[in-house]
Amino acid sequence: MSEMFAPSSLVMLQSCSPFQPVLNIAGNLDCGVLFLCDHARNVLPPEYEDLGLPPEQFQRHIAYDIGAETMTRALAAHFHAPAVLTTYSRLLIDPNRGGDDPTLVMRLSDGAIIPGNGYADADEVAYRRARFWQPYRDEVCAVLDAMLATGVVPAIVSVHSFTNAWKGVPRPWHITVLWDRDYRMPKPFLQEVGREQDIIGGDNEPYDGALVGDTLHEHSTRRGLASLLLEVRQDLIGTEQGALTWAAHIARWLTPVLAREEVHQIRFFGSRGDGLRYQPPIPVHEI
Repeated sequence: MSEMFAPSSLVMLQSCSPFQPVLNIAGNLDCGVLFLCDHARNVLPPEYEDLGLPPEQFQRHIAYDIGAETMTRALAAHFHAPAVLTTYSRLLIDPNRGGDDPTLVMRLSDGAIIPGNGYADADEVAYRRARFWQPYRDEVCAVLDAMLATGVVPAIVSVHSFTNAWKGVPRPWHITVLWDRDYRMPKPFLQEVGREQDIIGGDNEPYDGALVGDTLHEHSTRRGLASLLLEVRQDLIGTEQGALTWAAHIARWLTPVLAREEVHQIRFFGSRGDGLRYQPPIPVHEI
């Protein structure tokens, strides 16, 4: 992004943008599960150019969750379920953050300075929130309302990926589950994973799932809907075939979990993050 752009001129450019920030994949509304992908893509709306970053930065996890979109699409197809995905890079604004979270628009992410975000004053952040962040939240809410109207209470599965190592330390897990207080899906899912001798599962690794204001807090915890946030190690799903293979694994483990009656009931568990608003575990750029 050119340095001559001030926030006010950015807003003028953005108002003409045809960029659609949300992708809704249709499915059976009474299927009992909605799939979400907060960090599906590494692209930016044209008016933001490249935010001043070289192309290689958009191939890193700071830009998107590698392999997550392919897995999400495959899972939605397997269960004939709807899915809602974002279409923009988390470098623009992070849809898995609360609306007033200070990490909503990152100026520094895993060692990379994001020049175009240095111009994001309060007005610009508010604009990005209204133009890109809010439509995703609204679409998820609308799909959940439509699913609930069928009389079948849906569960939510959010699909993410994590880096192979952090600060040079390898991460041993193949797949992990992040969750807060609602155990209805995480515990039985981890039991299914635990039956696999050659797969290492993680429970609230490599970070904690209690993040007030994030996507699942908004749509699962506050609504009393059962949910599961899945993280798969990105070196396992960096190719299409790898992502499809892991989607098949996940579908096999998820099937008996979704068959549980308690997963399709509205129950309120609250959050471990209540009263500790926006103190996410490091590294925040990866969640």
